Amino acid sequence: MKNYPSLGIQVPDILLPKPGIDFAKWAVIACDQFTSEPEYWEVVANHVGDAPSTYHLILPEVMLGTSEEQARIRTTREAMQQYLADGLLIEHPGMILVERSIDGRARKGILLALDLEQYDYSIGSQTLIRATEGTIVDRLPPRMRIREGAPLELPHILVLIDDPQKTVIEPLYEALDNMARLYDFDLMFDSGHLTGYSLADSKLEAQFISNLEKLADPAAFRGRYGLKEDEQVLLFAMGDGNHSLATAKAIWEQNKPVVGLEHPSRYALVEIENVHDDGLAFEPIHRVVFGLKSNLLAEMKTWYKDALEITPQPDTKRLFEMIDGVPADRQSIGMLYNDQALSVTFTNPTSNLAVGTLQPFIDMLIGEQVVDRVDYIHGGEVVQRLSAEKGNAGFYLPGMDKGELFRTVILDGVLPRKTFSMGEAREKRFYMECRKIA
Repeated sequence: MKNYPSLGIQVPDILLPKPGIDFAKWAVIACDQFTSEPEYWEVVANHVGDAPSTYHLILPEVMLGTSEEQARIRTTREAMQQYLADGLLIEHPGMILVERSIDGRARKGILLALDLEQYDYSIGSQTLIRATEGTIVDRLPPRMRIREGAPLELPHILVLIDDPQKTVIEPLYEALDNMARLYDFDLMFDSGHLTGYSLADSKLEAQFISNLEKLADPAAFRGRYGLKEDEQVLLFAMGDGNHSLATAKAIWEQNKPVVGLEHPSRYALVEIENVHDDGLAFEPIHRVVFGLKSNLLAEMKTWYKDALEITPQPDTKRLFEMIDGVPADRQSIGMLYNDQALSVTFTNPTSNLAVGTLQPFIDMLIGEQVVDRVDYIHGGEVVQRLSAEKGNAGFYLPGMDKGELFRTVILDGVLPRKTFSMGEAREKRFYMECRKIA
């Protein structure tokens, strides 16, 4: 292991499944996906069976708050201990270069560890590593129960750098012929292909570090965004897994007085990607509310008063097409309610983004118990299917320009929670690598 304090990173020792294990069963999708589709996780469980798999090392969030939660936390820890005892995991020193391809697009990344001492998820943070959206502190305790006492961490966290000239990650791919290939296989259920290469070579590591230092240079940073002298460098911005990294931070702060500053739980294993990667797409995150107990249109008109235009559309397909093409100077969303496809335009928006204007209304529905719950959904087809069920309603949102992410966070603070997703559900990160944290 090697630390680079000025960059807030550690070159970690990473654990990979030993040769002979079926990687296609070992790797499963991030635990926070398909939370309203328990049937997906049932299929995963049947597909994996008793084979060694990260499925046995995680708690799918579809189980949070259910009778299965506590037993599942116990069995994941037991499986971690068993896999370590049985020698199923072998240590790889150094970073890993990752390529994920799906639907004709390839996304590049580097697996390394971030220093949680240089991360602060609070609004207005000036740390090197920052959240991009609001962190819901109430969501941390159940996730802390999962990580607390676990001997291993498995990352589905994706963290972004803003490198429009593609100087940090992309040049490493020119040296692929000189790298050892660590894994190379198809992911389950048409979720694409995953390849990993060793970055243990000292020259390649030095190249990566040097280029990252240039990106983090304070003068260059402030010049890039037109900032004042007192603005601190934002090098790493959260992409996916915001609450997972916040959970790791909370556990670290809790343990730090006992274990000291050199403990492995000070760091969190993540994949770093360039927000300008051609293979990286930002997708909107939609909303579906469940158990509606009032007239939703009446609730909206009461909340937004006259600052609202609601227009029926011929069908869902044309509604979605309209919202996908909505101009930047207009805030419109789609709504599926009572077998109607409706476009909703906010004429006096309260946020720079439509999602920010909508979210307080949904929070009110939850707080006033007008609905039972809300879920955050990837993909229009799922929104359409869930909204068709009695008592449900769906909100279909436009996307955001990924190139504006860093500037928005630097100048305006965090985005509204669940503003964007790095790809749709099956494009999410699969668990493959582990790291010891105990």
